[in-house]
Amino acid sequence: MIEQDLIGWTIGFDLDGTLVETHEDLIGTLNRMLALKGLPPCPVEGARDLIGAGATALLVHGFERAGASAGDARDPTLLEAFLSDYVAHIADHSRPFEGVVETLERLSARGATLVVVTNKRSDLSELLLGKIDLTRHFAAIVGPDRVSARKPAGAHFIEAVTSVGGDPARAIMVGDAAPDIGTARDAGVPVIGVTFGYTPTPMEDMEPDVIVDSFEDVEEAVDMLVVDHYVLKAMAG
Repeated sequence: MIEQDLIGWTIGFDLDGTLVETHEDLIGTLNRMLALKGLPPCPVEGARDLIGAGATALLVHGFERAGASAGDARDPTLLEAFLSDYVAHIADHSRPFEGVVETLERLSARGATLVVVTNKRSDLSELLLGKIDLTRHFAAIVGPDRVSARKPAGAHFIEAVTSVGGDPARAIMVGDAAPDIGTARDAGVPVIGVTFGYTPTPMEDMEPDVIVDSFEDVEEAVDMLVVDHYVLKAMAG
């Protein structure tokens, strides 16, 4: 029988680049938008660093990389076309990273409450996670439209945690990029940084509390941070 030693703890996960490998579908949609404007495509593997700041930022940086202006990418009709296309192709190639399902199952079995804390719009996040059968693991999926401020604001994380009945004083963030590290620091919570995501900045330069190279290592990192929490609490008297 698994000991439920994580009851009372909430773990927040970023989505793109942390839970799910989404870049091929996102860049596929970007490239179809570039083609509409007669612009050259971005190489799929070479454009991973464009992901993580939302659809508008992806369009802007993608268009700039293709030699167009940011103004061209900010056309509201283009964003509408992007979102429509992405919905149609949201899970063509997107899949959970290796070890995600097993790790989420173990953390849940130990009593942790899991929540998605993402800058991806909530409806798109729910659609994606539903199509790849990950929704069942989470108490809530919290995009920027469901909070008062988006990552890297700490409010995004705090409001996501409290929305599922969690206590921010016993919460941990897991993410792959600067907005995740920033929101954890702003919220005053520990953060696990994964190295396999979409950040253009090396994870070690962002100085998360723990760095992991595979999702299978997230559970051990959680355990380390939980132990640190109780040690510090004991030392404080």
